Amino acid sequence: MIAPSKAPLLLFATAVVIAIVAFLIQPIPQPQSYHNFADHRAWLGIPNFGDVASNLPFAMVGIWGLIVLFTPHAVKFADSRERLPYVVMFFGLILTALGSSYYHLAPDNARLVWDRLPMTIVFMSLIAAVIAERVSVRTGLAILPVLLLLGAASVLQWRESELQGHGDLRFYAMVQVYAILVLLLMMLVRSKYTRGADFAVVVGFYVLAKILEETDRQVFALGHIVSGHTLKHLVAAGAGYWILRMLQKRKIVLG
Repeated sequence: MIAPSKAPLLLFATAVVIAIVAFLIQPIPQPQSYHNFADHRAWLGIPNFGDVASNLPFAMVGIWGLIVLFTPHAVKFADSRERLPYVVMFFGLILTALGSSYYHLAPDNARLVWDRLPMTIVFMSLIAAVIAERVSVRTGLAILPVLLLLGAASVLQWRESELQGHGDLRFYAMVQVYAILVLLLMMLVRSKYTRGADFAVVVGFYVLAKILEETDRQVFALGHIVSGHTLKHLVAAGAGYWILRMLQKRKIVLG
């Protein structure tokens, strides 16, 4: 196990390594083919119905999470201030439902900004939550606004690069990779709560969601029932639910 006092150095070193790798690789443009999803079917007058409607679980989990967090005694925190990053995270899920639905109604780069911005809120607030729980509450809360700004900056930088004619997704990709690595690395730091392994399950949901995103057409070709991207939304919402489930079931083991 890693001592909490050494965790900040580990987090900083990880960020530096990812930044160096991102700097060394070639710029990653957003291919326009990305917006051409497999399932274009409309229903009830809604274009791309599967990819639009499958965002509803994000809103459901987000609203459910906020209700639970503000229900007395539904979730126990060693320090009540640890609730804040999770509040931001579940609110981010609601925004993700809205932004992703808006994007999938008529996919293009301009709308994709509103899909990705809320997702960075979810990623970054979850990092802050884990740091608050396993390193220190003060550090987690102090870094929350910084992480949120970095996440938003990664999306806006990508959009600006596209407008300048040399699209570059490296910064945005770096943010996602860093979020996943932090979740895994923080599992090496002793937690004050049980059910720490649930974060590994959350990472598993994320990996599966990325696989489904990349196999959108292949999945849709299996009977033309549902597309990989539609399933990606459901699996990603499942990750949010798993975090909510963890909060409801875990117990405090360290004061």
